[in-house]
Amino acid sequence: MSNQTRRTVEAVRTTCEILDILQARGRAGVTEVADEVGMAKGAVHRHLTTLDECEYVVNDDGEYRLSLRYLDMANRVKELVGNYDVIANELQRLARETGEIAQFATEEHGWVTYVYKADDESDVQTASAAGKREYMHSTSLGKTMLARMADERVDAILDDHGTPAKTANTLTDRSAFFDHLDGIRERGYALDDEENIEGLCCMAMPVTDAAGEVFGAVSLSGPVSRMTADRIEGELVEALTRTTNVIEINTKFA
Repeated sequence: MSNQTRRTVEAVRTTCEILDILQARGRAGVTEVADEVGMAKGAVHRHLTTLDECEYVVNDDGEYRLSLRYLDMANRVKELVGNYDVIANELQRLARETGEIAQFATEEHGWVTYVYKADDESDVQTASAAGKREYMHSTSLGKTMLARMADERVDAILDDHGTPAKTANTLTDRSAFFDHLDGIRERGYALDDEENIEGLCCMAMPVTDAAGEVFGAVSLSGPVSRMTADRIEGELVEALTRTTNVIEINTKFA
C-alpha cells in the first residue's frame, strides 16, 4: 500500500517527530521542539505533557528527554533476532580475527538498520551504531541485501528513499545501479568503495534463511589502505563466509 493511500493519524505522526527530535538533541525545551516541528508551543507542550504522563519522556526542569523505558524496548527488539548472542559472538570473533570493524544489519522500512557492531579497538571510526539507519544504495550491507531482493522491491525502496550522493563515489544512476547489483549476485558479496564515507571501504555478504530469503547481512569495514583487492578476495571473503555460515545455521530473523 502506498503512503498516499494509507490512512494515518496526524497527531501520532507529530508525536513521532517530537521523539525523533529528542533522540537527536538529547534534551530540548518546548520552544526548541516547537520551532523544529513547526507547530505552536501550546500544541507541542500538550504532546510532551502526555508523553511525560505516559512515562515515555522525562521533564527535567523544563527540558525534555527520552525516558529509560526505551532501554527495555531495545532489549525486547533484540529478542526478534533468533539468536542475538550468536550474532554478537561471531562478530566479535570476526573483528578480532581481521582487526576490522564487523557489523550485522537488517533491512527495515527500506533502510539498512544496524543491529550489532564489533570493532575490537579498531583505529577506524564509523558513525554506525546499533539502531542507527543508513541508505541501502551507498552501503555494502544495503547493496548485498538489495541484490537478493526482487527488482520490484528494489525499485520501491529506491523510489521511497532515492539515491543521494553520500560521496563523489556513490552510484546514483538507477540503471547503472541495477547492473551493479547483477555483479554483486555473481560475485557473492558487495563492496562500498568510499561510497558512503570517504576513506572507508566496506564489504558485505547476505545472511539468508532456510528458504533462501535474505534477513540480514554481515560486513567488514576498514581504511582503503588495508582493504586491498588481494586481501578482500582472499582472507576477508573466507572470514566473512565462515561468519555468515555460522549465523545462518544458528539463528534467524523473525
